[in-house]
Amino acid sequence: MSFHSRRTALAVLSTSALMTILDGSIVTVAMPAIQRDLGFSAAGLSWVVNAYLLAFGGLLLLAGRLGDLLGRRTLFLAGNAVFTGASLLAGAATGEGMLITARFLQGVGSAMASSVVLGILVTLFTEPRERAKAIAVFSFTGAAGASIGQVLGGVLTDVLSWHWIFFINLPIGLATIVLALPALPADRGLGLARGADVTGALLVTSGLMLGIYTVVKVEEHGWLSGRTLAFGAVSLALLAGFFVRQATARTPLMPLRVLRSRNVAGANVVQMLSLSAMFAFQIIVALYMQKVLGYGALETGLAMLPAAVAIGGVSLFVSARLSARFGTPAVLLAGLVLLLAAMGWLTRVPVHADYVTDLLPVMLLIAGGGLALPALTALGMSAARADDAGLASGLFNTTQQIGMALGVAVLSTLAASRTQELRAGGAAEAAALTGGYHLAFATSAGLLAAAVVVALTVLRRPRAADAPAAVRPEQPAAL
Repeated sequence: MSFHSRRTALAVLSTSALMTILDGSIVTVAMPAIQRDLGFSAAGLSWVVNAYLLAFGGLLLLAGRLGDLLGRRTLFLAGNAVFTGASLLAGAATGEGMLITARFLQGVGSAMASSVVLGILVTLFTEPRERAKAIAVFSFTGAAGASIGQVLGGVLTDVLSWHWIFFINLPIGLATIVLALPALPADRGLGLARGADVTGALLVTSGLMLGIYTVVKVEEHGWLSGRTLAFGAVSLALLAGFFVRQATARTPLMPLRVLRSRNVAGANVVQMLSLSAMFAFQIIVALYMQKVLGYGALETGLAMLPAAVAIGGVSLFVSARLSARFGTPAVLLAGLVLLLAAMGWLTRVPVHADYVTDLLPVMLLIAGGGLALPALTALGMSAARADDAGLASGLFNTTQQIGMALGVAVLSTLAASRTQELRAGGAAEAAALTGGYHLAFATSAGLLAAAVVVALTVLRRPRAADAPAAVRPEQPAAL
């Protein structure tokens, strides 16, 4: 493909990712309005998020392999079509069941499209420096989407209604599909006969969905309840059965060779740990601003905007250059250390905080995400062959969703439990909430410290010779 064509393709892939990430953050701001309008109970309201998470996280690995078998371009287009149609259904929802169904379908569409995005990207940009720049642009889009969603969600909900947080996806989704048709290279795929492992698909999809369901329900039932332990055991048994199946099947859904690379395996583990920790920043900081400091939804989004600018600027203009000079693992470590410092700073935020002195430094330190996220993506896709790039992409996105789900369950449960203890001890509401958030931030710091240990002991700087020959360009062009 020509330079211009590949740039257009990158824009299409980034726009699709923007839509998915935008949808995730924009919904959280509008939850109170949705609850008031449709009459959700507190438990029922959680399924506006959980239905999406179940479908998205549970189907990513299967969707990634289907992209290799049926063609990644085909699955990308179909996924965006499903997501756009489901967004129309969600925006038009008049009841709980209709909205939850639409959210599940949005998750299905997101899994189909997101699972192959990185697979397409690494086959388009194969020269190391060129790929690093493309990944930096892609990561910048993710950071922008998260913050734009928080601000835009507040604006749309306050000025129009919560319905428009879903309707906003329609022009983005349609534009993505129209532009993708000529921009993305056609690939025929390997054919279902090369990997139609139905048994493996059922095992991994049911195992992941049950596991994610168990995690997101922990706050309601508790970690040691009989329900949680039973569901968790069944989920682990299904996933263990999947790996046994992959080791013995003639045409496995996920050839285990993808995990033989220490960089791929290590990057996925580091991603789970770091994204579990980053939930504390993305959500709990927002809760702290609103419930303790009294910020409104729009004010909260604007207060967190410096973090998006910092992450985006570093990922777009700095990360690729540093990776070329010092190596991807070194850049990842630097990013993780900055994130660790940000979480450590948050463990000391007071009940009556000054934004400039207490929170703005965190927004700047969080720029470490602009180093860590592109580096993780590069390492996670470093051993992807042309015929299983979709699988590697699906695996990387799966560990991303699992990490986020674990962060939701672990950190919110710890914060809530600590808050209840402090209330019982006579602490004021704001002080009790702040104490609960402090525990969540400290736990996040521990998770990031574990990520640093894994990165130090497992990851190695990829050599140019390690890139699979099937995806090396004969004449690489600059991005």
